[in-house]
Amino acid sequence: MKITIGRIDKADFPELILEDIDVKIDSGAYTSSIHCSNIEEITVNTEKFIRFTLLDPEHPFYNNKEFSTKKYASKLVKSSNGISEKRFMIETEIIMFNMNFPIHLTLSERKDMTFPVLLGRKFLNHKFLIDTTMKDLSYKLKNKI
Repeated sequence: MKITIGRIDKADFPELILEDIDVKIDSGAYTSSIHCSNIEEITVNTEKFIRFTLLDPEHPFYNNKEFSTKKYASKLVKSSNGISEKRFMIETEIIMFNMNFPIHLTLSERKDMTFPVLLGRKFLNHKFLIDTTMKDLSYKLKNKI
């Protein structure tokens, strides 16, 4: 059975030390993305890593913490304006509706966007039905318990 999700919500990303972060449900986007800065691929002792800082100093949840992971790939992503760009994609977990789900997030500079996280079709498919008249359904459930 699919879970009804609204047009916006809040989610937790335990591996990224983020709680109650604003997410926008975007059925027009295929991949999910998260706002970060200082995104760079580095090599340490012949092993490749991706290094990044989540959010930006203007965001209330910004903590200037640098993350790095070996669990990443690069992907060509076409943005809403039709321009394709290479983005790095990490694998992590998201908590919504009091359940853990694996999720792939592309790392993107979304400084001018209202929502730091977009949840796209690849994540939403087979799990959720979107009701655009609703919002914060996962967040309300979390706070009820």
